[in-house]
Amino acid sequence: MTRNTFVEKCSRAKAGVCAALILAIFTVYVQPAVAIAPPVPAKTNTQLLGGLLGGGGVLGANRYIVRDTKGLLGLNLTCLLFGCKVLQGIGDPDAQLFVVTTSPLLSPVVFLTQLLSGAGITNVEVDQAVATQGSNIGATPEYLTDKTPVSYYGTTVWEGYLLQTPNQIVRTNTTQSAYGVDGTGVTVAIIDTGVDPNNTVLRSKLVYGYDFTRNKNGGSEMGDINQSTAGVVDGSAQPAQVNQSTVGVVDQSTAGVVDGPPYAAFGHGTMTAGLVHLVAPNAQIMPLKAFNANGTGYASDVLRAIYYAVNHGAKVISMSFDFTSYSQELETAVNYATLRGVICVASAGNDGQIAKVYPASLANVIDVASTSNNNTPSAFSNYGAPPVWVSAPGEAVMTTYPFNTYAAGWGTSFSAPLVSGTVALMADVNSLFLTKQQAAKALSNAQQIGYSQYGYGVLDSYQAVKAWRNALGLR
Repeated sequence: MTRNTFVEKCSRAKAGVCAALILAIFTVYVQPAVAIAPPVPAKTNTQLLGGLLGGGGVLGANRYIVRDTKGLLGLNLTCLLFGCKVLQGIGDPDAQLFVVTTSPLLSPVVFLTQLLSGAGITNVEVDQAVATQGSNIGATPEYLTDKTPVSYYGTTVWEGYLLQTPNQIVRTNTTQSAYGVDGTGVTVAIIDTGVDPNNTVLRSKLVYGYDFTRNKNGGSEMGDINQSTAGVVDGSAQPAQVNQSTVGVVDQSTAGVVDGPPYAAFGHGTMTAGLVHLVAPNAQIMPLKAFNANGTGYASDVLRAIYYAVNHGAKVISMSFDFTSYSQELETAVNYATLRGVICVASAGNDGQIAKVYPASLANVIDVASTSNNNTPSAFSNYGAPPVWVSAPGEAVMTTYPFNTYAAGWGTSFSAPLVSGTVALMADVNSLFLTKQQAAKALSNAQQIGYSQYGYGVLDSYQAVKAWRNALGLR
């Protein structure tokens, strides 16, 4: 829009307001080299500003998460002044949080300074890509080839899925038998790449979810591929932003192959869902697709998924991904969930070091590290207690995979859902009084190992449920 066109649309009664807008637009677009920056306000996001000035990976970013106490109308007016566009709301309860885009030609530092001067703007963050490293795969476990069909809570599964070593370690069968718990009446939201809605093991337990990558109902990950069949994710493909290794081996009776970076994380959501189902087979699973098949996703879609889960009846949120830097809005979303009785579980990450990643390191999240089938630390797993609260098997974990087959995975991604499923078993005993603090306390009744940096030890679902029952006065 030219200045002349803009002026022609202004009435004389509004000439003063229009003149001010023209001056602002002229300052931002026509004379950026001589624009007069306003005084630095008290409300600065030092994390964001430091990243921009540091010349790191966020320098070219043109998507921001913005909180405006004046809501959509106020932010639209601010964007008119400073050359941005409101892409969408994030769904927070106060309707103050939005995704804003700018031209890549606009200096991020100038834009940040100007935006924070706007009335009502209280926080701005880069809409960061959520990144982590993958883990190395090991030898294919024997139980992955045990295809003997067995009945499991109304579905038919492979025997290896039930008898696998990780499931024996966490004592799922003992817990289910001793206390008659299976997750009935509990909804677990899984923020991931989506879930295969036609998987015969999971299908009857899925509730309606959402695909935040396409802004459509459902939460299926099958729209990310165009093959008619798919069997193997090639071991050389590197995962992107979800905490998985590349999938090890699956049933190769299907002919197709998903290969290369575009599919580095394909099947990840179906795999994590299968582990929640393994531990809590009657829990309902809410697939919230915030990541593409290559593992990429925006922080804003994760935030949208958290708010969606809370507002649609989830009791547990399982998160097998991490942010590499702290996000105030992520913490705000997690705190919102916690205050409403929702329990958040997340993977510790696969950097193999003492490292704080998010959301796992947030105070209101149960941080899960990975151990081997011998209850020793996984070389790839992050550690350090705190924030790590408990560990769980994360090597050669057998689980469901798209196209009604199975896969083995390595990574803290596969440790976290075992804990999420255990929380669902505790919620089956009593959901109303189960808080994050109480769930964490019960989970601390774990199998002791000689490694203090891996939390209270290895997950023991039997002891966790027993502790929660005891806290309720049950025996």
